Amino acid sequence: MTNSSVLLLLFLGGSILTIGDIVMKKWVTNNEIHLFIIGLLVYLIGLIFLSYSFKYKNIAIASVIFITFNVLTLSLISWIYFKETLSPYQLVGIVMGIGSILMLELE
Repeated sequence: MTNSSVLLLLFLGGSILTIGDIVMKKWVTNNEIHLFIIGLLVYLIGLIFLSYSFKYKNIAIASVIFITFNVLTLSLISWIYFKETLSPYQLVGIVMGIGSILMLELE
């Protein structure tokens, strides 16, 4: 599997985890048990992508990339859908996360 394929796998997994985060947020506000179960199942699917990536990447590197993609997509969705804003420090943290992916991939 190529390096770009592994990154795509991690991006898809992180994005699926973001969907799980959104379902869980809806569960918290609506308190409906089926949303909780759906959220857990979506989380499980996202983690399957992460687990599969361990065949091709160091566990620490894959986890950092996965979580960074999750934070990036979750930040965008929460800004667009939930109208939540990020502080300048939070934005700097996201940029640093993206920078860390670039540095990890410059082997």
